[in-house]
Amino acid sequence: MIKKVAILANGGDAPGFNAVIRGIVKTAETNGIECYGFIDGYRGLLKNDFIKLDSATTASGILHKGGSIIGSSTNANVFNYKLEENGQVVYKDLSDICVENIKNDEFDCIFTLGGDGTQKSARDFSLKGVNVIGIPKTIDNDVACTEITFGFNTAVSVAMEAIDRLHTTGETHHRIMVLEVMGRYAGWIALEAAIAGGADIALIPEIPYDINIAAKKIEERKEKGKNFSVVVVAEGAMPKGGTITVENIRDNGAGVDNTKLGGVGDKVAKELQELTGLDARNTTLGYMQRGGTPVAFDRVLSTKYGAKAMELAIEGKFGVLTVIKDGKLNSVPLEDVVGNNKVMGAVSGNTAESNIRKVTRDHDLFKTAKSIGICLGE
Repeated sequence: MIKKVAILANGGDAPGFNAVIRGIVKTAETNGIECYGFIDGYRGLLKNDFIKLDSATTASGILHKGGSIIGSSTNANVFNYKLEENGQVVYKDLSDICVENIKNDEFDCIFTLGGDGTQKSARDFSLKGVNVIGIPKTIDNDVACTEITFGFNTAVSVAMEAIDRLHTTGETHHRIMVLEVMGRYAGWIALEAAIAGGADIALIPEIPYDINIAAKKIEERKEKGKNFSVVVVAEGAMPKGGTITVENIRDNGAGVDNTKLGGVGDKVAKELQELTGLDARNTTLGYMQRGGTPVAFDRVLSTKYGAKAMELAIEGKFGVLTVIKDGKLNSVPLEDVVGNNKVMGAVSGNTAESNIRKVTRDHDLFKTAKSIGICLGE
């Protein structure tokens, strides 16, 4: 019998966080269940820092709000937590403290809102006997086992609007306009935004690009009298035989992805200008993609995810991720989500063991892009 549940939001913020929280809270209240929220993700769970959530006060009027009313953390791997002792940095498994907090607080279920790293930790907690239900969040749309994550559609809409605006400048000044969008290891945002915005070239992490082929596409457009082009580049795109463009390496602890990507848009713009003779300008969209109010699609999807997660808890179905499968709400075991990434504490990263959902050549989005002539640098 579920009486008391808690929510934590983890990882980078995404439009729809609050809509999911609201969906859980409202469904919980309908069933006479108390709802709480840990502050700042897994870090709040470690510190046992939480607040009461209800639709009359703390969770009121949040459907349209971006961000998360309970915060989030991007670097709190409690299974390998970074600490400083005697002036030295050490890493410790503090997950048992979290488990003890959950037991002492008498929470019957923890809802984890996050991406692959968040759900890897959720799976690890489930092995420790915690009742966990995950909800797939990431604007990158790369969580395994679901057809779509909340936040993705809003990010694409923002990128599409940017492309629309860049089109006018590119056409007016006969320039190559490059737009760098998010997408560390998956090109869903870049590819869908390119299709929606009518871009000419899309460079994504799944397909190492040949810059000469991209330049050839621009030259072909010039021959047809089109002296401008729009190029969308995912931040994780890389040239054939090359590597991803890294801005810096952070020290946020072991078991999290410490590489901060950035700069590939500037790199591509410079190379295309040299190869084609056209002026090229890059715009890096950055955090604009994940900020602000969610579009209608994400408000509805997030609400559906939140309500479904609470329903699963009432049914006693734990250790699962709520997903969209064949267009319908469903759930899959967290074991399937993490794939071969079984090591306790290893939460994220583009490794052979990670189960990140990437663009494949047989996906309709890829086929559509090829059919309408979008150059993918190959």
